[in-house]
Amino acid sequence: MIQSAEFFLQGGRVGILLIHGLTGTPKEMRFLGRGLNRAGFTVYGMQLAGHCGDESDLLATGGADWIRSVEMAADRLSAEVDHLIVGGLSMGALLALRYAANFPERVTAVGVYGPTFRYDGWSIPLYARYMHVLLPLVKKLNILQDRRFNEEPPYGLKDERLRALVAASMFSGASTEAGLAGNPYPSLADMLTIADQLKADLPRVKAPCLIMHARHDDVADISNARLVQRRVRGPVEFVELPNSYHMITIDLEHREVIRKSVEFYRSVLSHKLGDASLETLLPV
Repeated sequence: MIQSAEFFLQGGRVGILLIHGLTGTPKEMRFLGRGLNRAGFTVYGMQLAGHCGDESDLLATGGADWIRSVEMAADRLSAEVDHLIVGGLSMGALLALRYAANFPERVTAVGVYGPTFRYDGWSIPLYARYMHVLLPLVKKLNILQDRRFNEEPPYGLKDERLRALVAASMFSGASTEAGLAGNPYPSLADMLTIADQLKADLPRVKAPCLIMHARHDDVADISNARLVQRRVRGPVEFVELPNSYHMITIDLEHREVIRKSVEFYRSVLSHKLGDASLETLLPV
């Protein structure tokens, strides 16, 4: 049964939509959300369709549902603010970029945290690094649909204390806390299809992008982030984090993620609107 883990933190007239990853939960964006809200932003940590329930809930949805849920969340937040920033982690980063490509006139900036076009980090088994080729075909042929790719240590976390807590939550079935412990093949296939389609659309992203990625990402190699850097057409700031794994929004350097995010978004707004207007939009 799906439970809501969304959060909405009221701030000024600049809104930031935060999008979690596949099989994840809005709670992986909460540290970042709170930090942004303390800086004056209104923050909406949305929940993707089919998430925060069990595996059957996730399998009842697909890529089109996740995309639509982002669009609906952006509409909700846009009704409350004058300027919209979209950001996401892992698959959430891809969905944020996709929204910015499709609705360039609505997006002031994009936060690209640990973008994942393919699973090729150092902890991913060799056979699994070819999932981006095989799984969409497997889904099209309607075979192996009951299989899943199970999460393995370090679960995207260099912080050992937090890793233990997250693992305990995942395997207890508390999916609103840490998401599911496995990625069903059909859901992975949909994510990889979104990733493949986005590659061609990246040049349509004109908004300034903050790209942050762990140097030693266990799930998605930093080349995923370099792909975004090369292909988007807006200004880019690239930040490489030396002491985190994949889940950079909650790992050891999450405070640096918050600091750089606040700094970047304020800089973009200041350049666009001027310092005086910025201070009226972001009351602290």
